Amino acid sequence: MRTDFHADLVDEVLGRLVGAFTGNQDVERVHAAVVLAAAGDVSVLRAQVRALRVDWRDVLPNGGLGHGDWPEVLDRECGPVSRPCAGS
Repeated sequence: MRTDFHADLVDEVLGRLVGAFTGNQDVERVHAAVVLAAAGDVSVLRAQVRALRVDWRDVLPNGGLGHGDWPEVLDRECGPVSRPCAGS
């Protein structure tokens, strides 16, 4: 995310994400969908955060994370995240 937005906007972006409603969804998934949909455009990010207030489900497909393959898409777009292994 720090490379998607100009340095002087990072605090605003993070602030908007922290206060964003994510329903019962994985916060990482919803926040990533907002950032991916915005593609570095803070006005689009603001619109996506407003859309969360109406129906967070609309934001997931906007960021390409609306289907069951969202973990793979997220890894492809943002890099793999360490996840606990099964049974550990």
